[in-house]
Amino acid sequence: MVLSTGTKKIKTAVFISGTGSNLKSLIKFSKLKKSPISIDLIISNNPRSKGLKFSKIFKIKKKIFDFEKKKLAESKIIFELKKKKINLICLAGFMKVLSKNFINNFDGKILNIHPSLLPKFKGLNTHKRAIMSKDRYSGCTVHFVNSKIDSGRIIIQKKVKILKDDTAKTLAKKVLTQEHILYPKAILKIFSL
Repeated sequence: MVLSTGTKKIKTAVFISGTGSNLKSLIKFSKLKKSPISIDLIISNNPRSKGLKFSKIFKIKKKIFDFEKKKLAESKIIFELKKKKINLICLAGFMKVLSKNFINNFDGKILNIHPSLLPKFKGLNTHKRAIMSKDRYSGCTVHFVNSKIDSGRIIIQKKVKILKDDTAKTLAKKVLTQEHILYPKAILKIFSL
């Protein structure tokens, strides 16, 4: 693995677009002694993202970038990440697709959490699609990010049973609970490789 953890924690940036519940669980995880990461930067494409409040609560620097001009936004983000010596990026409900160029700049150092058992249901509306397909299980996956959507090497997955009366909303809630447990587990797994 490219990343090594001496005694110093790995400087990490978390990218969010929404409520930031995975961000919150990663921040709590980063404060544990056994955690190999420290969260030094929060990046969002959405100025109204509820998750940005965690920057204030936990005193972590935040930056918001407008993705109208994607190329420009990405080059500003790369500059910011390099300036802060960020060595790991965790995408946590970040609703923008990063370019191949961006990914190449941080090859093997970008993780994403996705609310399905990949390779099933890449992209959006995963819970609805799992229910429509009459699947017995759904779940979540932490994977490395490559230039194809939700297609990078899988690190770890967690199954969640789909009950007969589950809706996309109830399933989403169950999967999210597991995501909060799975993301830290995936990070520990990578750094013990």
